[in-house]
Amino acid sequence: MRIGVVTKNESSWCSRRIIEAFKARGVPTLNFSLPEIVAGVGFKPEAKVRGVDLRTLNGILVRPIGPGSLDEIIFRVDLLHRIARLGIPVTNSPSAIERAADKYFTLTLLEDAGIPVPRTVVTENVREALAGFDGLGGEVVFKPIFGSRGLGITKTADREIAGRICRVLNYNHAVLYLQEYVRHGNSDIRSFVIGERVVAAIVRRAEGWKTNVSQGATPIPYTPSREVEELAVRTARAVGCEIAGVDLMEGEGGLVVHEINSQPGFQGLQTATRIDIAGAMADYVIGKARR
Repeated sequence: MRIGVVTKNESSWCSRRIIEAFKARGVPTLNFSLPEIVAGVGFKPEAKVRGVDLRTLNGILVRPIGPGSLDEIIFRVDLLHRIARLGIPVTNSPSAIERAADKYFTLTLLEDAGIPVPRTVVTENVREALAGFDGLGGEVVFKPIFGSRGLGITKTADREIAGRICRVLNYNHAVLYLQEYVRHGNSDIRSFVIGERVVAAIVRRAEGWKTNVSQGATPIPYTPSREVEELAVRTARAVGCEIAGVDLMEGEGGLVVHEINSQPGFQGLQTATRIDIAGAMADYVIGKARR
């Protein structure tokens, strides 16, 4: 058996631990980035990396696919779709990665599944965005429709500032994505889902309103309630993710799911818990390959 690990940097903290986890289980890995793949159409192999036919792999685990232009990102996801059609188990599936990367698409899937999410207005029209600002209670969070780690997110309760943000984003051809600000006490819950269970969870406590560990929040061990666990698993299932980081906030109206990451980092989670998260991921991928 041999597993492919797709990573933009195999020496990064998370990727290194995942590769070591496979090695500890006697499973060699082929570590590569998506830009290294050469695709063949009309001849074989259909996809290779450094001369290795990807059909020889028993499975592929996708870590962050890396930054790129629109053309590059679309091509990389197309490659993953082709690899999956060749019969190679890909985790997460390219369809799940596509869904989870798009915040609007994700929220619609969650709402359709009856999962509580923050009220959100998404539009390309500045006037309608400002009407949405008023309707969302006068304090909103602006988010890029594609993005992670809290980058590019800003909050305002000032309508004039909101108007300026909308006009700048509109000028740069960005979609206007406004979400009600959920008063969450500067903390949220990150649940790490593998398969149909939460294998680990933390509370992320911050000094400000952004709760990403990459933004300075402190990870604190947390034993999820049955409600939290069920919401996290339902969220991952609705988006089609077998491995996911699901983020929940406790607001005045109860729990809401505000993010899902299909290629979640776990350094903060691992430092706060004794659970071997990389090992749990490796076990899942190996078991899927054997099935």
